[in-house]
Amino acid sequence: MQVLENKLSVRHCLTFVTGLVECLCFAGAVFGWASLAFVLKEDGYFSSLCFNTTGVNDTQILDCSAQDEQLSLIFTITTFINNFLTLPNGFLFDHFGTTVARLLATFLYTTGSLMVALSSPALPFLLFPALPLLAVGGILFLITNMQVGNLFGSRRSTIINLYNGAFDSSSALFLIIKLLHESGVSLHAAFLFLSACSVVHVLRTFFLLPRTFIPHPLPDRYAYGVSCGALETMSNEVTANNSARTGAEGTLFTKDVPLTQEKTFRECLLSRFFVGHLLWLSVMQLRHFLFIGTLNPMLLRLTEGDSSLVSRYTNAFAFTQLCAVLCAPWNGLIMDRHRGKPRAAGETEQEADLRASVLSLFLTALQCVLFSLCASVPSLPLQYLTFILQVLNRSFLFGGIAAFISVAFPSCHFGKLYGLGMSLAALFCLLQYPCFALVNGALGGDPLYLNISLTLLSLLAFVHPLSVYLHCRKLASLRDKRKNTDFSS
Repeated sequence: MQVLENKLSVRHCLTFVTGLVECLCFAGAVFGWASLAFVLKEDGYFSSLCFNTTGVNDTQILDCSAQDEQLSLIFTITTFINNFLTLPNGFLFDHFGTTVARLLATFLYTTGSLMVALSSPALPFLLFPALPLLAVGGILFLITNMQVGNLFGSRRSTIINLYNGAFDSSSALFLIIKLLHESGVSLHAAFLFLSACSVVHVLRTFFLLPRTFIPHPLPDRYAYGVSCGALETMSNEVTANNSARTGAEGTLFTKDVPLTQEKTFRECLLSRFFVGHLLWLSVMQLRHFLFIGTLNPMLLRLTEGDSSLVSRYTNAFAFTQLCAVLCAPWNGLIMDRHRGKPRAAGETEQEADLRASVLSLFLTALQCVLFSLCASVPSLPLQYLTFILQVLNRSFLFGGIAAFISVAFPSCHFGKLYGLGMSLAALFCLLQYPCFALVNGALGGDPLYLNISLTLLSLLAFVHPLSVYLHCRKLASLRDKRKNTDFSS
């Protein structure tokens, strides 16, 4: 018995560590777009769109704004598809389980890597399908890995936050490709190696993850994956998963809620909490995606075309992204600390969770405004602070999305609400390409007025934490009135 438990413990640790490495090295690579865009421009992708124009004092300068627009369009399409397909990806995982979802993720990621490897300045349009394939494959890796938190009981939230942080940090992969490119390694070779790494994803799928999903709470001596004792292992997994499926949908991330308290999906969808959360997510995500997608042309403008300075600041931005894995748990710690405070008489667990989420939602909105203000100031040294605020805010934002939905709504609607929220936010983020075209056109390349507008738009994010705070205060007031009424009678 002790030997079996030790084997399970080792397998759990291997699953966790390899999942962390997978998220850190592959899953969110597309968000390191600034580094890849620099390499693509160096290699001459879309360079045919550049043309000579007359500048100040009749000097001839090379205008590559059309090239920047094409690269920005690739990133816009990629981020849209990445978010919009979260809903069908969630349904795919819920219905078919881990193995099918991960095999699809591996196929998409490998195909995307091969298409980038086969692209060239003569075939730049291969990037349009390639980057979205990398993005969708990566988000499926994250979705299937977050369930690993269920193996670790009380540390479950910390594991989930770490995986989300690793997902953010994996944008540094394109920085590594950029540094290798500067050392003489071609884009073709780098992405061929990346596609070959898919063998690792396949091996992990069959040996270190279940066929369906990891249940919560975890049954005693729960086993999964292929091993020497395959029959007993699979039997344990099937038994555990069948018993888990008899409960409400969505137990991967949330606690069970009594059926008598559950709202319908329509009621959740039309509630002010979901609408407020969608607004909170959309405005901040648009600000982040627009910043990442336009970082390269912004640095070119601030450095007056000095490619060595652009390279240095691009590297600095990518290095700060590595810190996301360190920033991600902070948001969870803030919520857990406030959730651990003694509850008032008559206060339910859900009310306590909502109260604990207010500070997290407020701090996330405040960080976004500060980040947007710094990004609006046309000062090159200040961008170091902008990079730090950006990675901190992004870690809080994506860690807080699932956390709030899990405490505000019934568990049976978690997957649908999370996927739908990300999909609707993706539609809002399509505005990033018109914004970029506006800067290059009517604003003459100066994004100051657009940045000011986006900063003002970011203030709308404060509506959500204010709404949740007023709701909690109203519930507290009603409890006090009932308490006083009962005391009087």
